[in-house]
Amino acid sequence: MTKKNVSSALGMAAAITSLIATSTAAAAPNGGTSLTIYSSAQPGTLSSSNFKDADNALAVPGYAVIKQSREFNLNAGRTIVRVSDVPNFIDPTTVSVASLTDPANTSVVEQSFEFDLTSTTKLLDKYLDREVTVDISRGTATESVTGILLGTQGGLVLRLADGSLRTVATYNGVRLTALPGGLISKPTLVWDINTKQAGAHKTRYTYQTGGITWWADYNLTLNEDKGCTMDLSAWVTIVNQTGARFEDANLKLVAGDVKRVQPEMQDAIRFKSSDRAMMAASAPQGFTEKAFFEYHLYTLGRTTTLANNSTKQLELLPVSRGVRCEQVMVYSGQAGQYYGGGLMTERDLGVPSNKKVDVFLRFKNSKETGLGMPLPAGKIRVSKLDTADDSLEFIGEDLITHTPKDETLLLKLGSAFDVVGSRRQVDFRIDTTAKWMEEDIEVKVRNQKDVPTTVIVKENLNRWINWNVIRKSQEFTKIDSRTLHFPLTLAKGAEGVVKYTVRYSW
Repeated sequence: MTKKNVSSALGMAAAITSLIATSTAAAAPNGGTSLTIYSSAQPGTLSSSNFKDADNALAVPGYAVIKQSREFNLNAGRTIVRVSDVPNFIDPTTVSVASLTDPANTSVVEQSFEFDLTSTTKLLDKYLDREVTVDISRGTATESVTGILLGTQGGLVLRLADGSLRTVATYNGVRLTALPGGLISKPTLVWDINTKQAGAHKTRYTYQTGGITWWADYNLTLNEDKGCTMDLSAWVTIVNQTGARFEDANLKLVAGDVKRVQPEMQDAIRFKSSDRAMMAASAPQGFTEKAFFEYHLYTLGRTTTLANNSTKQLELLPVSRGVRCEQVMVYSGQAGQYYGGGLMTERDLGVPSNKKVDVFLRFKNSKETGLGMPLPAGKIRVSKLDTADDSLEFIGEDLITHTPKDETLLLKLGSAFDVVGSRRQVDFRIDTTAKWMEEDIEVKVRNQKDVPTTVIVKENLNRWINWNVIRKSQEFTKIDSRTLHFPLTLAKGAEGVVKYTVRYSW
């Protein structure tokens, strides 16, 4: 079927879909929608560019619990109620519905989810062995051919009134005498409701749907003019590819690792859509946060609209200004080297030296520093002001996990240009009979900056679990069972040296 044929046939399908007649209770306009969105994505792994095509909807790693309220006019006895504006990725097993008007005498006898949607192919397949009229272009004129539809693959096959067969490869449109039954234009929830009280019933129904997620993005501006301070803002990004639009909805976001027993939504029914919108918003009535069970709940203080196939950004937290921070440099000469878990007596272990000195930004998430609020997992982008033209320049980014208040964050921004290091093994001795070995290590760090700096020399003692530093050029801090930190304060253009001897025994 050509693109022209498809377009024409789809227009025909849209026109005749309005002829569908169903025994449906009258529904009042939407009386209220609430969304609670959960994200199952790893922090920092998502961005708006992950969702370029609606065909990738199943890749959206999250879900939502939807609560909606409407009025339905019900008859005494049983009434069929149909709701068609539901997501494509709804989980039908999670649907529940209840009358708020007469809950004691109202019950759902049956409920189903219908997803056999109207399409050109389905319409024509329903008309096999039935009469259709096909419009065919002949130059500037249009010829109409009527016959019994025998086939739809690779064009149309018609049996004409005289018994002859005719194939039609290209055509302008197909006219049908009526709409075949069993087709719907949208995914539809159908309830068979039994009640004793006739009239309008205020009804609330809930369900879960896939195809929707959220994540946090943080923007941090570093200021080094007066010590180390920073301004931190947070935005939440919501991607809606459920197949439904949520108008003037109350919004909640859950931060935390919520376990789900049922399968994720990748097995849900999927439908294709093509429209896309990009929206950004910031409003005075922002999010409020509170602890909720063992998670954190962020509630938007106003309603918002989430269009289908859209990305929306909302301010999650107001800008925190003047947050105190600390720049930290760490040199690990063994970075990137792998060690096994057993005794390692190889002489050259750890001799290859990494030269890069990593740069970190450290701050505490506390009220004393200017923060003190639970921070959802996400990506923090760090910028610094270039005073030459008053522009913000990007200087690094890192990921954070869900971070409670009063916890310390350490962001890796990159590697220093003007501070370099080297590490070497000065000597190695081993006595397998006495079961010991000794290693002499020398670490040098050179500061080629025009200002003094402090560097932490990080050393990992990985040869064996029993060790003892028997000689050292300076004091160190034992971080854990295998990690030592030697602090070095370097003047501009100066070199610092750390020497130590470690003895392993087994």
